Amino acid sequence: MGDSDIQDGSLGLTKREAFDRRYLRMARIWAENSYCVRRKVGALLVKDRMIISDGFNGTPIGFENICEDEEGHSKPYVLHAEANAISKVARSSNNSEGATLYITASPCMECAKLIIQAGIVRVVYGESYRLADGIDLLQRAGIEIVFLSVE
Repeated sequence: MGDSDIQDGSLGLTKREAFDRRYLRMARIWAENSYCVRRKVGALLVKDRMIISDGFNGTPIGFENICEDEEGHSKPYVLHAEANAISKVARSSNNSEGATLYITASPCMECAKLIIQAGIVRVVYGESYRLADGIDLLQRAGIEIVFLSVE
């Protein structure tokens, strides 16, 4: 019996589902670090049950912490949470090969390409982005996709 088959207490969830829910809650908390007004997004990269990277949407290092222009549109150089997490792990001695990405909102097409190239094998997300092309690309690449609705 693998981890995914073991029940986790009173909730009746498998151990994997329980971990997925906990990490996704942590990603939601991490999203609170974002200075973006329109939408705050958080991401965690987990490998072997260890958080190896984290990210939230925002401007690059050294830029002002203002994500939107005067009309309320996101500035073109704002980084998405998953891009920040992938970039951060790339600068470390770790790697994301075989990792799971927990993200509060489903990835866009550009981030989906980064996820594929980074060797991430699972994506767990809590809200759907207005476009589904990122999820479609991940599925085409054989990446496991899990949607967990906001609790």
